[in-house]
Amino acid sequence: MYFARVTPSSTGFFNLSCMHNNSLSSSSIIDLVYSGDDYFERLADLIETARTEIHLQTYIFAGDETGERIFHLLKNAAQRGVKIYMLLDGFASASFPEIWVHDLKENGVQIRFFSPIPASKSYFLGRRLHHKIVVADAEIALIGGINIADKYKGTKDEKAWLDYAVLIADPVIGTQLQKLCHNLFDAKKKNIRKRIESSFYKNESLQITVLRNDWFKRKNEIAKAYIQHIKDAKSDVVILGSYFIPGIRMTNELKRAAGKGVRIRLVFAGISDVPLMKRATAHLYRKLLKQGIELYEWNQSVLHAKTAIVDGKWTTIGSFNLNYLSAYASIEMNVAIQNEEFTMMYSRHLDDIIAQCDQITMEDLRGISGIYSPILNWISYKIVRFIFMILTYNPYKKRH
Repeated sequence: MYFARVTPSSTGFFNLSCMHNNSLSSSSIIDLVYSGDDYFERLADLIETARTEIHLQTYIFAGDETGERIFHLLKNAAQRGVKIYMLLDGFASASFPEIWVHDLKENGVQIRFFSPIPASKSYFLGRRLHHKIVVADAEIALIGGINIADKYKGTKDEKAWLDYAVLIADPVIGTQLQKLCHNLFDAKKKNIRKRIESSFYKNESLQITVLRNDWFKRKNEIAKAYIQHIKDAKSDVVILGSYFIPGIRMTNELKRAAGKGVRIRLVFAGISDVPLMKRATAHLYRKLLKQGIELYEWNQSVLHAKTAIVDGKWTTIGSFNLNYLSAYASIEMNVAIQNEEFTMMYSRHLDDIIAQCDQITMEDLRGISGIYSPILNWISYKIVRFIFMILTYNPYKKRH
């Protein structure tokens, strides 16, 4: 088995080094994966070494250079007899080339689009397939927030978006995840509604739990985990949130934790792919700062990460954004890790990321506010909240 591992460089981006591991011991069950070359080299190796079956489910599979490379790897795997099941979001992957679809199907790949547009009977406005998961041979899985597109790998003109995933090598979790992927892939065709238990691994020093959010199916594990761990926090909370518009419960728990003396550091996108969302989040800055919460902006690339560490003990990484769309509409997946060594390593990395961020203070807000900026931020916030309300209303209506 081939693993590519990267470590933070002094500039905040990552130097790629490689190691080979021919046996899966307890120490190699889980590994942190960075966006850029790290993620896509691991993904390529996972596809190339698969023997029997691959499940790939993702929000964006772009028809660009990065997407083309993964397309050819999947096609080659199918040609050597690997069963491949692909489920892509019907909205975000609408540009997936039709010729690729035809070519993959000709080579035996089973491919579907979740809730395609234009709408069909299965269409639920706002309910999107937002998780990003690849499972090979019911043994190895990649789970995180990284889509298949050039911007997540980086190009000669643009640095890779800042994001993370985890690689899990465990047959118990892998088997459960393969069942979950099968269930979701076949849900429309067979009207499957059977319950798949959450996947987990546990020994005396390591606990891994795969958390899911699909409110339409009464799965709310990620949102509950965030709220519970912030509520129980004793010393420190770090959150990287790319599209941060939290609900009332989450906001109140952050305020309560700060009131108890917990140090809370929130890292937002200084460069955003959705400027309206950035302004909407900026509307919350003053209220958060008044609670003693530290705010930072990452300006070296687009921040796309959705991750948190609480008290140096509990880590979560995945696709779940802290907003209503992830909580009440989209299908999401995070991994929660409780392991001292992993969390210590990741904490050091995030400390390095924060050290390269621009800290936002009250003085900064007074200096840049002017007359119009607060008004534009407030309008953006109201627009975003209204859009989220519309997008989540239809799944709510359908479920009830």
